[in-house]
Formats: sequence, C-alpha cells, structure tokens
Amino acid sequence: MKVILLQELKGRGGEGDVIEVARGFAVNYLLPRKVAIEATSGNLKQLEQRRHNIEKREGQRLGDAQGIKNALDGKTVRIVVKVGEEGRLFGSVTSLMLEEAIREQLGVEVERRKIDVHGHIKEAGQHPFDVTVYREIKAQLIVDVVSESDAAKAASAAKAADAPQTEGAEPAVEVIAEAGIADADADVAGADANVTDADAGVDADAPEYQAEALAPSEDAVASDAEPVESPEGD
Repeated sequence: MKVILLQELKGRGGEGDVIEVARGFAVNYLLPRKVAIEATSGNLKQLEQRRHNIEKREGQRLGDAQGIKNALDGKTVRIVVKVGEEGRLFGSVTSLMLEEAIREQLGVEVERRKIDVHGHIKEAGQHPFDVTVYREIKAQLIVDVVSESDAAKAASAAKAADAPQTEGAEPAVEVIAEAGIADADADVAGADANVTDADAGVDADAPEYQAEALAPSEDAVASDAEPVESPEGD
C-alpha cells in the first residue's frame, strides 16, 4: 500500500515522501497516528501543490538538526552507577539514563528512542553510542560509566587538592596587610620626628631674637652716660 508521510518515519523517509508499506502497518499504525495518509490521486495532487512549503520546512529541519549534531558530536557524558566485582554493573545503562545525562550535562533535548547504544552497556568504562538527530544526521558520543566508589574517591581527591590553596591564601593576605600597617606606622613616626625637629629649631632661634630686642644700642648707652650741663648765669 502506498502512503504519503506527514512526518519523519525512522529509516523510511520524511514529510512529503511517498513510500510503500504493508497494508496492516498502514491501517493499524500510520493512518490512525496521522504519521501518513493514503496516497490517493486527490492526496497526490494536493501534495504537489504543497511541495514548495514542504521543501522549505524540510530545509529548516535539516539546518536545526545539523546544529544539534554539532552540539553533541564528540562529546562525553558521565553516568555514576553501582558496580560489582570485576567492573560489572547491576543492570545496564539505558537510553533513558543517557537521555537525562545529555539534557543535564550538555543542555540538549533528545528523544531516547533515537539513542543507539549498540547493544547493552554492562561494564564500567567508556563506551560509544549514537544519537539519530534527524533522518541520516547522526551524532557520535561517549558515555563514561563510573562506579559510585570511584566517583566518591575522585570527589575527595579534588576537595583535598583545593584545600591547601584556600588555606595558603589567608596567611599571604595577612602578611601583606601587616606589612602595609608597619609601613604606615613608619610614615607616621617619620612625620612626628620632622615635627619635633621643626619645633626644636624654632625654640633655639627664639632667644636670639629676644636678646636683640632687649639689648640697647651703643648710641643709646652713650647718650645716657653724658652729664647734663646746667645753663650759665641765668
């Protein structure tokens, strides 16, 4: 049976594509879910009239998909799980876990049905997986599966590595502050010494000025020493 796709059908085509499918698949799945419509002569005629708009929308979808691929391709996401002996997981890494890890760590929304882990991931370590973004556009990523114990050890080691830097920074600031205070005290002491020297200089010069002011001139002493003669014969 021929149908016209109204949206992407994984592995078969996208909007506007005319494909041949089993009648049961079309009647029971594609048509009720409005994934496709029957390729009647009337629908094919309408398809040709809408072809330009469909191609425009398809170009937009391809551009968006390429942007998502660029954001995901080559990236690594980390999942912490319980691991038993010999690195074997209690269960396996699921597409739901990967979907959540991509959203939380990379900030990209993907559908878990488009995630392919190539089987089952049941061991700790790094494993490749793919995300089908749109049609033939795929992104390849790495999932780093880490045990809870290893994750805790790594967190403790990182915390210990950061601690000495934090503690060592405080004394350095304190020493610099004390040095600044000492320099300020030295400047104040120097200023006090200059003021003292200035005061001493003024006090030493003051008696000379006072002596000069109080000492009589030689002319004045001589005039005081000459006797006053009385007038003759009044």
